[in-house]
Amino acid sequence: MSPEDQSTTTATAVPLPPPDAGDSTQKSLAERLLSPIADVRAGEMGMALLLTLLMFLILGAYYMLKTAREVFILSQGGAEVKSYSAAGQALLLLFLVPAYGAFASKVNRDRLVTWVTLFFVSNVLLFGLAYKVNLNIGVPYFLWVGIFNVMVIAQFWAFAADVLTPAQGKRLFPLIGVGSSLGAWLGAVRAGDIVEAQGPLRLLFGAAAILVACVVIARIVGRMATRRESGGVASAAEQPLGKEGGFALIRKDRYLRLIAMLTILLNVVNTTGEYLYGRYVVEQAVALHGAGVATAAAREAFIGAAYSHLFSTVNLLGFLLQMFVVSRLFKFLGVGKSLLVHPIVALCGYLMMLKAPSMQLMGWVKIADNSLDYSLDNTNKQALWLPTSREAKYKAKQAVDSFFVRMGDVASAGIVFVGEALALAVPAFAITNVVLVGGWLAIVALLNQVLRRKAQEAPTQAI
Repeated sequence: MSPEDQSTTTATAVPLPPPDAGDSTQKSLAERLLSPIADVRAGEMGMALLLTLLMFLILGAYYMLKTAREVFILSQGGAEVKSYSAAGQALLLLFLVPAYGAFASKVNRDRLVTWVTLFFVSNVLLFGLAYKVNLNIGVPYFLWVGIFNVMVIAQFWAFAADVLTPAQGKRLFPLIGVGSSLGAWLGAVRAGDIVEAQGPLRLLFGAAAILVACVVIARIVGRMATRRESGGVASAAEQPLGKEGGFALIRKDRYLRLIAMLTILLNVVNTTGEYLYGRYVVEQAVALHGAGVATAAAREAFIGAAYSHLFSTVNLLGFLLQMFVVSRLFKFLGVGKSLLVHPIVALCGYLMMLKAPSMQLMGWVKIADNSLDYSLDNTNKQALWLPTSREAKYKAKQAVDSFFVRMGDVASAGIVFVGEALALAVPAFAITNVVLVGGWLAIVALLNQVLRRKAQEAPTQAI
């Protein structure tokens, strides 16, 4: 085994019992009920359900915050400003990712999750107060939600990967992903009702309360994990992480570099498609209600309702995929080959847009793209971290899921800037995405090669 790949083959394990031990045919009623979704085995039920609830709540809170984001940024700036603002997140993350790593080197796992989450809760409350006194928070709030999305959600998935072994994660992540998909769907539906009846401020305060509940659940899971771990691993989990930063870990390891490149390409394609859909929505809002100040509230309501419908449709489909498709693809294809599904679907969608672009087609492309991203692809991306070290799970994952995600946004913003300057039509943007999806497929092929080599060298770490 090369030194480059050694750092990714040591995973922190929580033997809930030991991986795949016991007779999986002797199951309780609850385990049998969950069997279409995930293979939950003896001793795993409590932690699996709590992690599922945790992801349900965190995604529900995020979609409340995200719906408010669309109202603020599109009504106060437009689709172009939304796309350009994403580039600022990458600059902020150049400072935030090292700061997160430095904090992780000073506190243990439970304190890291607790204090980082509560810090973001305090931010939500401050934005709510700023909006209440009529401050224009569209751009800063957009920047903040993008950082919240990649840092806090990445942290909770890292936490789940840390308290499960690779074998357990491969079996249980589809169930945890169901919680994520269901939370996103119901959060989007509920957000649409709230924004129409009470306005975006109510979304902020509701999300803050949910995040506090997430902290409580994470502390319970952390204590359960500590009690179940062996003495050596338990003491390691209670200690701060090592001193090496996330960017340094990625630079040294080919596997982590491939995950970073995959993340960039996926996000460029997705964000460029998001811009096209946002442009259509803003144009429709202006066509229906005019561009004047007097109709600003009507445009806000239209935009909020349009995105609530998009999010709820995407997340319902994503939930169904998570329930009935993801675990089966994991079982029959494995994590690596399952990564091919999303780019193939995206390629077909953007090829269709070359000939007959329309609002309806753009909507269906985004529904297919985002529903796969939020279900199958999201579970795949999280599972890629199972065979990595604890430092990689928290620090390198934080860098990938935050900075490199936003690097994709930066690239997308560059595409939007050039496209707007040249007055490009939709087919020109679609051609760009077709080329990028080709690169996406190439990176997936390379990742499959690395995963096959890992399975040969350390079968217990195979995913």
